[in-house]
Amino acid sequence: MLLRIDRYPAAWMLLGVCLATTAPGIRASDTRASATGAKAIAAQGDAQRGVPPCAGCHGAEGQGNGLAAFPRLAGLPARYLRQQLETLADGQRNSAVMSSIAKALSPDEVSALSAYYSELPVPASSPQRAGSDPAAAAELAEHGRADDRLPACVLCHGRRGVGIGDDFPPLAGQSATYIANQLEAWKAGARPAGPMGLMPRIAAKLSESDIRGVSAYFAAQPATRDVQP
Repeated sequence: MLLRIDRYPAAWMLLGVCLATTAPGIRASDTRASATGAKAIAAQGDAQRGVPPCAGCHGAEGQGNGLAAFPRLAGLPARYLRQQLETLADGQRNSAVMSSIAKALSPDEVSALSAYYSELPVPASSPQRAGSDPAAAAELAEHGRADDRLPACVLCHGRRGVGIGDDFPPLAGQSATYIANQLEAWKAGARPAGPMGLMPRIAAKLSESDIRGVSAYFAAQPATRDVQP
């Protein structure tokens, strides 16, 4: 015989107690498992699926490798990181290194890795060379160029490039080569346009000298959250 719990208020109360006591534990366990799996992939990868350890390119603490143009991941917004992995997996963004890796990751792993790296502390960045014409680069980054209708980079990426919100990531302390490569990718249509379709239009107006200059400018800024946008 089936128990009609709608006729027994006490049964509803018991069901509510059970859900209240078990559901949080399940969610916490799932979260711990996701975090553990993300940390394992970051440190060890998964050789059976052809996934190398993230740390091999991005550093043990997600600090990146400026000399090899591998970006810092530590402290970047989780949603931004997840979006990049998703666009790499579905071919909207192209990378000789990352596209196949992103395709091998499950959606849960993508979310877990994004959360893992977003929660790592922002590392202190080593000073990088400011470029051959730092004054011109700073002017473009901080004030834009009205004649070309180029907005200042810092309007979206925050004062000194510390980033704003989930959609405009930090540029400060990233590899100059990495930043330049991404601007070139937008010019070539190899990266999604992003919020409001801004970046392809902006990149198209930048000369090679502009790209080198602003990339060097942001690379020379300290990678810290102490500077408020």
